[in-house]
Amino acid sequence: MLDPELLERITARRAELDNLEAQLVEQLAKVRSERDELAVAERGRCHVAGGGVG
Repeated sequence: MLDPELLERITARRAELDNLEAQLVEQLAKVRSERDELAVAERGRCHVAGGGVG
């Protein structure tokens, strides 16, 4: 049987990691969204600069 104090520390750390994971998932979604927006802007710029080619 695990020591109650050790079990409490493990549970607390798991909660911290779960919270960090949720933050990272949210941050990754924002990064991907911004990257997609930049790709669209770049394609639009290339389209205009290239006269519709590219």
